[in-house]
Amino acid sequence: MILVGLFAVFLFLIIVLGDWMQFSRLAPSAAKYGCRVAQSVDVMPVPLRALTMDRFNPDGLLSSPHGVARLYRDQQCILLRPHYRLFSLRVPTAWPMKASIALQEEGESTRLICVKLVPWSSAILTLIWFAIVGFGTIAFVIAYAMEGGMTSLGGIVMGVGIAGTGVLVFFFGLITVTVAYRLENDRLIHAYRELRGALEGSDITGQK
Repeated sequence: MILVGLFAVFLFLIIVLGDWMQFSRLAPSAAKYGCRVAQSVDVMPVPLRALTMDRFNPDGLLSSPHGVARLYRDQQCILLRPHYRLFSLRVPTAWPMKASIALQEEGESTRLICVKLVPWSSAILTLIWFAIVGFGTIAFVIAYAMEGGMTSLGGIVMGVGIAGTGVLVFFFGLITVTVAYRLENDRLIHAYRELRGALEGSDITGQK
């Protein structure tokens, strides 16, 4: 049983590591890989044909102080991933974020549809954790009450205390995820602003 458990843990780590590696790749197959968490639309007052695509090297890469972008010309899509080594917090959270940006020409302007993605393993494990804590707390309260735990004052105090602990753990996790999302989103916004400036013909700091 111990060997089976160790193998299960090893297999789990391999799956998570493989998911993160696929998520971090800049290959065309990874352009839209990940769990969608948000979408935004931006309009540039420049036609698609006039964007300064020459900023990308022959391999389609464009590096900026806060991120790296990969252009897929045949798909009219840009994959944007922020850097982590240039921030005060040098490592990603458990929910690293990237963006798949579709380019659509609309007359004399270009529409940028930015889909924000996180690794599938991060999204699934987060949902599982919240489900265990949330439904586990509810199930405990129901089972505790059905077994007569609420028939005395001491039992009521104990039940409320344990249920309250579960609620606090749930909201602490919710706050952690919210803070991590805002941090990753801020990183992505920095990289996106630099990419937008490069496409408009500005340098990576946004200066003409």
